[in-house]
Amino acid sequence: MLATTLRTTATRSIATRATAVAVRTKYTLPDLPYDYNALEPVVSAEIMRLHHSKHHQTYVTNLNMLEEKLVDAQAKKDINTELALLGGLKFNGGGHINHTIFWTNLCSPKDFDLPQGELLTAINRDFGSLETLVSKFNTATVAVQGSGWGWIGLNKETQKLQIATTANQDPLQATTGLIPLLGVDVWEHAYYLDYKNARPDYLKAIWGVVNWKNVAERYQAAKN
Repeated sequence: MLATTLRTTATRSIATRATAVAVRTKYTLPDLPYDYNALEPVVSAEIMRLHHSKHHQTYVTNLNMLEEKLVDAQAKKDINTELALLGGLKFNGGGHINHTIFWTNLCSPKDFDLPQGELLTAINRDFGSLETLVSKFNTATVAVQGSGWGWIGLNKETQKLQIATTANQDPLQATTGLIPLLGVDVWEHAYYLDYKNARPDYLKAIWGVVNWKNVAERYQAAKN
């Protein structure tokens, strides 16, 4: 009787811990720090609503589903299923990471301000000027084949800013080692309703809603 009670208690304890872990690791769609129409006229409310509530939500939903499958596969020691899930986890997990950064990297045009302080010093040091950074960033990012992202990241080893691009939803840090400071989504769903197939026009306009204060905060955190 005692042994049965102990086994039952242990089983319940394990189940409780497993449930707690599942709750802790459940991803949710982050709220935007502004209204859907806040970025107009650079990015329309229609794009923002679809991009945030549909596209990003899909990444979150799929990520949670795939993680549940991964936990189940790990419990069964099913290595083949674990490996089969990796591509989806990278894609949807990257989509969640990238968009969570992207939303905070943007601000209303009325709140826009140019970079200042240590961030501006780093930009001038590593690129010569903000204008040169923007030009090089746009040249690299407009050339992304298909879907992907343009990034400004910090190289921790050199402590210098670098421009990089990633394909699809590949996350910057996991892919290149650079710490993401600013990301610009160049999937067509990010701009097509407003700019059609003119990605260069979108990239030119997006700088008018870059939240340089957020980029500066990320830079300070990354340096430390």
